[in-house]
Amino acid sequence: MIGKLKQNLLVACLVISSVTVFYLGRHAMECHHRIEERSQPGGILPLSALGGSMRTTLRTGQNLSTPFVYNKDMPLIFIGGVPRSGTTLMRAMLDAHPEVRCGEETRVIPRILAMKQMWSRSGREKMRLDEAGVTDEVLDAAMQAFLLEIIVKHGEPANFLCNKDPFALKSLSYLAKISHAKFLLMILDGRASVHSMISRKGLPDQVESGHRDHVTQCLEASDKSLPVHYEQLVLHPEKWMKTLLKFLDVPWNDAVLRHEELIGKAGGVSLSKVERSTDQVIKPVNMEALSKWVGKIPADVVRDMAVIAPMLSRLGYDPHANPPNYGRPDPKVLDNTRRVFKGEFQLPDFLKEQSQIQKSAERPKPS
Repeated sequence: MIGKLKQNLLVACLVISSVTVFYLGRHAMECHHRIEERSQPGGILPLSALGGSMRTTLRTGQNLSTPFVYNKDMPLIFIGGVPRSGTTLMRAMLDAHPEVRCGEETRVIPRILAMKQMWSRSGREKMRLDEAGVTDEVLDAAMQAFLLEIIVKHGEPANFLCNKDPFALKSLSYLAKISHAKFLLMILDGRASVHSMISRKGLPDQVESGHRDHVTQCLEASDKSLPVHYEQLVLHPEKWMKTLLKFLDVPWNDAVLRHEELIGKAGGVSLSKVERSTDQVIKPVNMEALSKWVGKIPADVVRDMAVIAPMLSRLGYDPHANPPNYGRPDPKVLDNTRRVFKGEFQLPDFLKEQSQIQKSAERPKPS
């Protein structure tokens, strides 16, 4: 009886062992095939196999047999500024360029940069990190790799890669230290920014301090930074786009003056279905937003504007001008503005449906 039981147990063990070996062998073969596939052109190779460079497969509308090689020394473009300062328009105009890709806000880049700042500012935390061997050099290398992976892989490859996360430029000095990047700092009349934030349920208290922080860091990295006043970009788009493309070492292409024609097209401008500025940048460059705030600010605030918002004067705005005179627009901009007021540009259907979903999600639930 005992001998029979031992024999049955032995058979069961042999069956289990055979099945295990079979599945392990099968998975090993699958891993081998996957490694071989990734070693082919168009796949993703490890950093060590590329001598310091990385590659990823090309995406929509591209030749899938051609690898896109990138590395930590490649030039990058960062667009930033306080919220509602024209960063989305700036990135849409650059996205219209056939050699540039910005794409939608990543949201994670400014957050990881903020965490890095927090670690650096806390003496106690920095001591703990150093004790663990997580030195500044280790963190910088990790941050560099993380930022590059996000920027490269969240959109289509291009000769010039760009990131537009407005709050990322709060870490402009640090980004200038760890990357070969140039920075476009969008500046808008603070009164317009505040009105736009309030109308879209934002936090207007960020404008004054945000402008101050951005401008201070921009001056510290003046050879890598270009301040762009939204009003002048809107009034004279060709002049300013030629200026900033030259600053970025990007060849001129007049597609940047008609971004609205390339929205949703392969290699053109990809808009987020949930970003608040999407409904504005579907229109051509126009003056609609320049004076929306006029008459919407309380009289006592207007009277004390120079004291309340000292950065206005520092940035070249007259705090007592209401409405201000930003200058004469180009004829094309006048025509665009006329067409916008006639209602010629509406939200495309593929964005309209999602916009309604977003509004429903933002609507407060009944108690």
